[in-house]
Amino acid sequence: MPRPDADRSRRLAYVFQSPTLMPWADIATNVRLPLDLAGTPRAEADGAVADALALVALDGFARHRPRELSGGMQMRASIARALVTQPSLLLMDEPFAALDDFTRQRLDDELIALWRARGFAVMFVTHSVTEAVYLSTRVVVMGARPGRVVDEVEVPAPWPRGDDFRTSTGFATLARRVTKAVAAAASADAR
Repeated sequence: MPRPDADRSRRLAYVFQSPTLMPWADIATNVRLPLDLAGTPRAEADGAVADALALVALDGFARHRPRELSGGMQMRASIARALVTQPSLLLMDEPFAALDDFTRQRLDDELIALWRARGFAVMFVTHSVTEAVYLSTRVVVMGARPGRVVDEVEVPAPWPRGDDFRTSTGFATLARRVTKAVAAAASADAR
């Protein structure tokens, strides 16, 4: 079976709801997995893994097993695994949902820093209105049965963002609009 085109497969990366790390493998091996699957030469892959781990502040944990890391660190390892392929689009399916608010906000800030440094596009799925508004340039509210776009809210706040934005009246106004759209979608779906 021929290998997929490495350049084509590197355009897209996915971060799951849970870290989905191989428990028997160390963090470096977990992060290197997509490069191994693409047939990347070992020396090149090891350099990319070191860079990806440094990018998410896990460079001192390459030889640790997932069970030795906190939940937030495991998620950062999962993000490093996605970024090691240098994607142009990063799909993230509620990656911070299981984390406490403090860790979630810190990882939101780290994700923004990575996005600004690397310039990849992010499609981020979340059930948290505040997280959606904070991370986004645009929030798309979806309804179920059938799946459809209910509303689209532009977030015109400048970058970088921080606690000043999180506590601003502009943020509250945007969060209120998204909350109303989510409530309307839930009400329509319940019928």
